[in-house]
Amino acid sequence: MKIATLDLGYQPLFLAPMDEVTDPSFRYICKLYGADMMYTEFVSSDGLVRDVEKTVRKLQIYDYERPVGIQLYGHLTDAMVASARMAAEARPDVIDLNFGCPMKKIANRGAGAGMMLEPEKMVDMTRQIVRAVNIPVTVKTRLGWDDAHKNILSLAERLQDVGIAAITVHGRTRAQMYKGEADWTLIGELKKNPRLHIPVIGNGNANTPEVVKTLFDRYGVDGIMIGRATYGHPWLFRDVKHYLKTGELLPPMGVKERVALAKLHLQKSVEFKGDYAGILELRRHLSNYFKSLEDFKATRLRMVTSCDVNELLELLDEIGERWGKE
Repeated sequence: MKIATLDLGYQPLFLAPMDEVTDPSFRYICKLYGADMMYTEFVSSDGLVRDVEKTVRKLQIYDYERPVGIQLYGHLTDAMVASARMAAEARPDVIDLNFGCPMKKIANRGAGAGMMLEPEKMVDMTRQIVRAVNIPVTVKTRLGWDDAHKNILSLAERLQDVGIAAITVHGRTRAQMYKGEADWTLIGELKKNPRLHIPVIGNGNANTPEVVKTLFDRYGVDGIMIGRATYGHPWLFRDVKHYLKTGELLPPMGVKERVALAKLHLQKSVEFKGDYAGILELRRHLSNYFKSLEDFKATRLRMVTSCDVNELLELLDEIGERWGKE
């Protein structure tokens, strides 16, 4: 599969852009376990043009992450064009346009999935961004706003015609949010469309090696993007790749291996963000690494309330000793 001249190989796996999740430390871990392409967290175009420090920091990418994309969202065309130029200066491999986020604070302002209610504006905005930068522009979106307005088939053609290099489609409408099963039927139809010559990447409920293989086989997509299934399970990329290659499932990762991984993740988070922010923003990941353990509630509470690196390292050692005897 190629995005413009970027060769990602056969059946690549993508780490979905997720706000307050796909920060540099998490991307480091996912790359370690085989993610073929990754994206930053959502980057607000309004925040970039207003030079908000927290937003500007999200443009920071590293060479070892490549290929990596910066994902932008916003509802104002001028701000999106200006922010795309700013993002291009950070030298990502692609700029991805978020036309799929269903969250009220984004969609109700006309950004993210809200853009699906204004297809003319979406297409015009995309056209202007493609013209404004000299790197590939891609789009991530949904099937439509709701069941009565599933317009992805016509939209994809129009977006291709104004110059996007690939499209990722989440198999739900905005109205569904993240509820229910993703419907890949239209994604499959999109891939079969003879007018569409850009890569089609599918997203939604790709949560196990067996499911990912079935989605590739059944719908013929060029790549698959994995999002929430990576919470507490970033080695899913490795497991999927092994299954696609051999047809065999790897054994579950043991507790001691997860402890070592959590320590590395903690180290990287603190390295990138400092002790306080690094610990605070890592909490959702740390507890999810061990959510399958029995009688873990009290230990989890200690884990998500500690603000001290050494205390957390000691706690991780305790977890390894208590639950890692298998």
